[in-house]
Amino acid sequence: MAKKKYFLTATLPDGYVKTIGPTATAFTHYWRIVALLANGRTEVFWGHVKSLAEAKKKRAAAEDAARTRGWKSYAFEIVELERSGG
Repeated sequence: MAKKKYFLTATLPDGYVKTIGPTATAFTHYWRIVALLANGRTEVFWGHVKSLAEAKKKRAAAEDAARTRGWKSYAFEIVELERSGG
């Protein structure tokens, strides 16, 4: 029998809302990196993971990326996903 699918919603402090789904995977957190590049442009990286600990590991990766890619600055955010529907 197939797992029941549902939608996940992340609401970030700046008001941005990301909806993921339908999915049957038990994701719990959404992470986002907004990087300011050396040329003044902005680049966004994001993903969803199955635990807060897994999301926090992305912070170290963001620090490494900032150094190796020469970002002027970046913001790293983690929010809990809300489950709905399905």
